[in-house]
Amino acid sequence: MTVSRTICLGFLAVITVGTILLMLPFSTSSGNWNDPIVALFTSTSAVCVTGLSVVDPGSYFSFWGQLFIALLVQVGGLGYMTTTTFLILLIGRKFDLRDKIAIQQALDRPGMSGSAQVIRSIIATTLIFEITGVFLLLPAFVPKYGWNQGLWLAIFHSINGWNNAGFSLFKDNLIGYQSSFLVVFTITTLIIFGGIGYQVILEMYLWLRLGAKRLINRQRILKKTPYQVFSLDFKVAISTTLLLLFIGTIAFLVIEFRNPETFGKMNLSEQLLLAWFQSVTPRTAGFNTIDIGKMTTAGLFITIALMFIGASPGGTGGGIKTTTLRVLTSCTQSILQGKEEVLLYERKIAINLILKAVGVLVGSVATVILSTILIALTDPELDFIQILFEVVSAFATVGLSTGITGSVSIAAKLILIITMYIGRVGVLLIMSAILGDPRPTRIHYPEENLLVG
Repeated sequence: MTVSRTICLGFLAVITVGTILLMLPFSTSSGNWNDPIVALFTSTSAVCVTGLSVVDPGSYFSFWGQLFIALLVQVGGLGYMTTTTFLILLIGRKFDLRDKIAIQQALDRPGMSGSAQVIRSIIATTLIFEITGVFLLLPAFVPKYGWNQGLWLAIFHSINGWNNAGFSLFKDNLIGYQSSFLVVFTITTLIIFGGIGYQVILEMYLWLRLGAKRLINRQRILKKTPYQVFSLDFKVAISTTLLLLFIGTIAFLVIEFRNPETFGKMNLSEQLLLAWFQSVTPRTAGFNTIDIGKMTTAGLFITIALMFIGASPGGTGGGIKTTTLRVLTSCTQSILQGKEEVLLYERKIAINLILKAVGVLVGSVATVILSTILIALTDPELDFIQILFEVVSAFATVGLSTGITGSVSIAAKLILIITMYIGRVGVLLIMSAILGDPRPTRIHYPEENLLVG
């Protein structure tokens, strides 16, 4: 039982428990036993923080069913190993070497030291952002729905926003709040910070704290405070995220500007708000303030590209990750410039990271192609763009849909379930769990040229 197999089986165990809970009669609003496929699909979507749903969660599930979904989203967003480790901390058991290795692989950390502190900081960060999101959403929901329902709506949407899940208790998702600056600002902020990674948030906090210390020291005429040195992860995640958000906002504004079904009937300020939200939500969030099925083909393809890239490592989002994109683009840049090494912010990228990025890309593309072909065979009446959009949304754990999720065949639902699971656990981790841990070798083979490109 390797670490990768432990993580994969752990996610399967949580999905199984969630399926059983969502099948129980008190989980549905009708009081009847739930359809096993609906329960399995919803549980997988929640644990994989995807947000795709074959039913309307707000009307189909009772309060208990909605609570189970929120809890599954929370466990899925934190990750199986993070949740398990937190429970270990609660009962007071010390970490052994196996636990530390599992945490290192699950969180993609460079070392094993300070695992307990990392888990505590992750839990604390999660609670701070989610509670803040609840307080910000209360003024939007309480006046219309009352304190009890309004509070629950704020809690549910804050959890889904931070964990990049995208489940909504409103039948039209967040289309009814497309012009609400408060709701759009709160949800997009939760999505961005939830997907950018805990390490980046921690470095941002340390930078702000050092800045405050420098200001105090200058006022007290004390010795200088050292400046924060940002890691390469921080620089790449922040710069790539900001660039993608800017490009996405401009692209959606230009492409959907004249589409009467999406942006066309809005004024300029509302169009900017819609374009901003639509640029943020493909970062594996799943909320929508427009009808995705009525977007132009160009708009759908841009959304597919943003979904496939996804969020940053260490966050609650999916996709191939921003760092993978930057490593691959830097490789291309190095080839065009005739360089023999890959550089990022005056730092050389190790060959094993380049190979890992290539492996992630190839495995992700292969998964998307295979799932698209299988669903095209099981549901030939669907358009190609609809199938591709649904598959990429499932693999990147986004949750956006053109509206076909509930109408596809049972076989297609099972394919989407497997795709969501692979996307959440990770292609490389799945392959490691199947093949076992790689064994080092001392055998080296002669080098030979090969025509490429």
